[in-house]
Amino acid sequence: MKILFAEDDRDLCRAMEALLKHAGYTVDVVNNGRDALDYAGEGDYDGLILDWMMPGMDGIRVLEALRGRGVATPCLMLTARDAVEDRVTGLDAGADDYLPKPFAASELLARVRAMLRRRADYAPDVARFGDIELDRALMELRCNGRSVKLTNKAFQLMELLIERPGSVHSVDQIMERIWGWDSESENSVVWVHISQLRKRLSELGSRVEIKATRGVGYSLEKG
Repeated sequence: MKILFAEDDRDLCRAMEALLKHAGYTVDVVNNGRDALDYAGEGDYDGLILDWMMPGMDGIRVLEALRGRGVATPCLMLTARDAVEDRVTGLDAGADDYLPKPFAASELLARVRAMLRRRADYAPDVARFGDIELDRALMELRCNGRSVKLTNKAFQLMELLIERPGSVHSVDQIMERIWGWDSESENSVVWVHISQLRKRLSELGSRVEIKATRGVGYSLEKG
């Protein structure tokens, strides 16, 4: 799943980006409100984490603008302001949850999980297609009573494919979704991870295949 993290404290950004990526999320990071509005308005995000006080445009104004455009992506608001009236302001602006600073990393992750569970298109912890299961909590791929642990990016790629089986995803779509807009990785990294997933499926004895459509992209198909 893909998250936008908007916060002007760059040290906190680095720490939270590492934390979220370790937990299996794709993360785009911005450091001001105007970039947050641009990214959130154009990007395909599953969740937003917005700091209240940011240069250029504060988090409340960003969220109000997004909701005014019809962007319904769930949002967790971060702020050092913890008065009841401040929480009410954040929630009334369209936030789904509110986390005062300072906060524990474990609580942030728990609130992110809860926020994503409340999406209209709620995704269960275990996704199934054909004879395989993808356990989102454990980042495991399972088939025929056996399981393999996936790397972070391989897990995210399999999650993308299994969420819309049969749909063809272009290399550009995969790069943007999993590696992010600002990634310096080459497109060949997609092929490397596709090969890794094919190997895992073969090891598990699965009949599910990752099909390549020349010049178009990749899709998950039943063999």
